[in-house]
Amino acid sequence: MKAGKLRFSKPNKYWVESSQKRYVPCVEDTVLGIVVDTRADNFLVDIKGPALAFLPVLAFEGGTRRNIPKFQQGTLIYARVAKANPGTNPELSCTDASGKAAEFGPLKDGYSFECSTGLSRMLLSSPTCPVLEEFGKKLSFEIAVGLNGRVWVNAASPSTIIVVSNAIMKSESLSGVQQRIMVQKLLDRIQ
Repeated sequence: MKAGKLRFSKPNKYWVESSQKRYVPCVEDTVLGIVVDTRADNFLVDIKGPALAFLPVLAFEGGTRRNIPKFQQGTLIYARVAKANPGTNPELSCTDASGKAAEFGPLKDGYSFECSTGLSRMLLSSPTCPVLEEFGKKLSFEIAVGLNGRVWVNAASPSTIIVVSNAIMKSESLSGVQQRIMVQKLLDRIQ
């Protein structure tokens, strides 16, 4: 049993969407992970799941034994879940299905924070989340959202990062109309 909203996507995919603290990895999910250890063949990455994930050193665009990326402990990485089987550590990749880097890889600067998996799904939903839509009309910023409940925000101005991050964190319990009103009030204050 699981509490939440019953969702549907064509042709025959149903799931229960709920807000939970613990992330359960699924293949093709995009996640934000933190490097916790470096090994010869892979990095160990915390993705807020039941086990640490493996990120092979060759799982990058153009990855070869001569071209191995170097990451310090604590490096924030945007990746895709390539393999996820119950009882084993998930495997990540920093390439899309065609082998291109796309938007995946290490994230520099900015601010990252944790939220519920429900909020991260809302931020990634279609139509666009009202908070992101309204801020996108007036402010310039970058955002990476992981389905594991981690969000990264970057902008030229630290005040923009703070305003956008705080608004996202406060938006979970608000309706779409309330989110738009909140963003308009925040934008009026900073302009």
